[in-house]
Order: sequence, then C-alpha cells, then structure tokens
Amino acid sequence: MKIARLVTGAVARLAAVITGTPRAGRKLEQLRGLREVHLTEDAPAPVPAPLAEAGAKGPVPSTADIQEAARLYEQARQQTNAAARTKRRAEKTLSRTPDGTYGPVTLERAESGRQTADLDAIREIFAAHGLGDIPMKPCAPSLTIAWAAESTNNQTEAALVAA
Repeated sequence: MKIARLVTGAVARLAAVITGTPRAGRKLEQLRGLREVHLTEDAPAPVPAPLAEAGAKGPVPSTADIQEAARLYEQARQQTNAAARTKRRAEKTLSRTPDGTYGPVTLERAESGRQTADLDAIREIFAAHGLGDIPMKPCAPSLTIAWAAESTNNQTEAALVAA
C-alpha cells in the first residue's frame, strides 16, 4: 500500500507539472487537433533532435509517405484509446466479481510475474549511505503529430462559394 500511495502521489505531482507547462499544453492541443499549425511549403521542417543525435542514416521519406504514416499513426492512437476505455469498463465489472465459473467463463486471479522497484527501500538505502536523491533518467521523446492548416487556395475557394 505504501508503494501505491507513493506512485499515486508521484503521478499526481508529475501531472500537475506537465499541465502547468505552457509548451506541453500547446503540444497537447496540437496533438488533439485543437490548434492548427501554420507551415508553408517554403519553410524547411526542423530536424528532429532525436534523429539528429542518433545520426539517422538514409534518405528522408517522401512527403506522401510521411502523411500516410501520420494518418495511420493517428488512426491507431484513436483505436488504442477506444480500446483502453472499453477495457477499463470491463475491468470495473470483473474486478468486483469473485473468482469462479460463470457459464462458459472462468475467472481466476494469479500472481503476476512482473516486478517493480521498491522505491521506499531504495530511498532508505540511499539515505543510509548518504547518496542523496535516487538518480532518474529521462523518458524517450514522445512523438506528436500536428496537421497544418489547409492551403490558402482552399480558403479562397470557400470564401468564393460563401459569397
């Protein structure tokens, strides 16, 4: 229970930091399509830092390939979110159900083989040896996709149709 409280508190603090950051908020708005990104064909796209640091080799994919990959990525993200919501709804019912057989379905809980670090024990060891805070490493960068606003030609056509 101590670990659960510790993790819950850490997640809450992290969420507060992230939601309070204007840059993160802008990125989330772009990702969710709430804000349009205005790019021109003449302006070169910035070189992504992770690719530049990793020394990515080979040619950059064509614009059409990138657009198709971005569309597929966004579609998969939406399907993943819908599946996660469905799974949470099902788990809500199943978590209240005791082990047993219910028609063709048998519910049984088994110990997980997954393990996580015991942060309380690690903190105690660090404190006992005067090692300071627990060293942490940053997570991998997240991929965000922002779709540019439609071309000015489409906007001009819409204005002519409206007139």
